Amino acid sequence: MTKELSKIIEDSINHLKFVKEYRPGKLNFNLPDLKIEVPEKPVVADKPKHVTKVVSKSELFREDWMDAESMPDLENLIKNCSKCALSKSRNNFVFGSGNLDADIVVVGEAPGSEEDLQGKPFVGRAGKLLTDILAAVDLNREDVFICNILKCRPPGNRNPQPDEILKCRHYLDKQLCLIHPKIILALGAFAAQTLLDTKEPLGKLRGQIFDYSVDGNLIKVIVTYHPAALLRNPNWKRPAWEDMKLFQKFYSELK
Repeated sequence: MTKELSKIIEDSINHLKFVKEYRPGKLNFNLPDLKIEVPEKPVVADKPKHVTKVVSKSELFREDWMDAESMPDLENLIKNCSKCALSKSRNNFVFGSGNLDADIVVVGEAPGSEEDLQGKPFVGRAGKLLTDILAAVDLNREDVFICNILKCRPPGNRNPQPDEILKCRHYLDKQLCLIHPKIILALGAFAAQTLLDTKEPLGKLRGQIFDYSVDGNLIKVIVTYHPAALLRNPNWKRPAWEDMKLFQKFYSELK
């Protein structure tokens, strides 16, 4: 096929030369001697390259709040969260409150009815008792940051469900990354078990100091009773005081 094409081109040029030489006036331009070279194999143009951007799994599932650089930014990015059904029944998203540069973060399990109404953690009777507990070890609420594992109230104050904890605890980890506390005071079994990734009962977790790793940093964890549990069971106040003395002693050594 290529040889035939070459022959046709050569014949056409020879014909034009013939007309130029023997029929003057018909062509008013000069024809240079041309040597036509046609490759034996046709040249195939390179196909355009299809560039595929490889997106890592971490980039694919990355959310805006993960890049928040301050607590106010984080709150603004997650306050309308709708990852679980609790978003449909809540009155307020309870982000947390207190010192954004605190050495101590107090973590409960979930907002109650008063917290849900006011949008603040640990208000009402349990909140007043927590204020008293902190005061007993020379701390004010303004000295610490207070929050919960869940940011929305479970209906009827039921226990948090595993899927709710799974979807919400990453917000707590981000809060801890931004605050960089030295100690977490975990209030109640659910907070302690979630942070320590254990099913051990509260009684076996009390009186010890644990490590919690977040973003490569180790934060010390001390466990005690939830204030609401102390209101229901006043006889637990004495062991709770023992927990707080351990907390106070350890914190004074860290400062």
